[in-house]
Amino acid sequence: MGYKVVIAKGVSDVGASYLMEKGYTVISNATTDIIKEEIKTCHAILARTELYTPEMLKKAKHLKVIAKNGVGYDNFPLEEAAKRGIYITNAPYSNAVSVAEYTISLIMALAKNLLISHTAIYSGNFDIRNKVVKIEMENKVIGIIGYGRIGSILAAKVTSAFNMKVVCYDPFAIQHYKNQDVTFKDRLEDVLTISDFISIHLPLTSETKGIISKRELELMKSDSFLLNTARGGLVSEDDLYQALKEKRIAGAALDVFEVEPPRPNHPLFSLDNVIVTPHSAALTQDAKERMALHAPMGIDEVLTGKKPSWPVNHPAF
Repeated sequence: MGYKVVIAKGVSDVGASYLMEKGYTVISNATTDIIKEEIKTCHAILARTELYTPEMLKKAKHLKVIAKNGVGYDNFPLEEAAKRGIYITNAPYSNAVSVAEYTISLIMALAKNLLISHTAIYSGNFDIRNKVVKIEMENKVIGIIGYGRIGSILAAKVTSAFNMKVVCYDPFAIQHYKNQDVTFKDRLEDVLTISDFISIHLPLTSETKGIISKRELELMKSDSFLLNTARGGLVSEDDLYQALKEKRIAGAALDVFEVEPPRPNHPLFSLDNVIVTPHSAALTQDAKERMALHAPMGIDEVLTGKKPSWPVNHPAF
């Protein structure tokens, strides 16, 4: 077939196997440095979270498609790619269940104050059982910001399993996508002021960057919790640090950061009312295999002259 595909380091072998079976020449486990070199001659890239700049794309003389091994696409210059006739695709149905389940695990950890209990018993403080505050999830209000694939799955799971009440803010939600178990609010403020848990499930765009900052944190209840398993730039980490340090909200759980990996001395790491994990909500074995299959499907579609099933930009041809 004559096409060369570069696969970023960390993608499941399922992706390479699929592409090789289709007859493509595959370079697997490519580091960012290797990708920067191979982009000059390759026809497709199966990417992860590494950053792609307009300058990189200017060197891509034969590149037709970059497929994201995942859902978020904020590491790509979409307009520059479209201008150069390069498709950006993703795998939107690959990790929704995994992220929703992971979010629930963080909600439970916050509700039961597991981090403090875990740390205390390691230091011999068994009496923490009588001091730490724990709450039930039954009948609590969860505010979901973003009612797409992940947000809607999360809503269904917490209502059926925990009888939680769901309120949602998403001005882009399709009307028929809404269900009777979810109360939609026209203003973000109306969700923040009544929710016991706030969970963010939005893409990172110029419109959503910093959607949770000082003003929004001040609107939250003092005993409420914030969760972000979407993108780090959606939350102002400086403002969140101050809110947590001053106990203006009860706690937070973050799987994503404004800069990844975060620096080891990040101020949030000094607090005992925040749970942090390394951008791993989507990384179940099940999701990794789906991502590694759905993303190369987009590559094959483009390289065989078909319109991709999951485009996130619209190249000019």
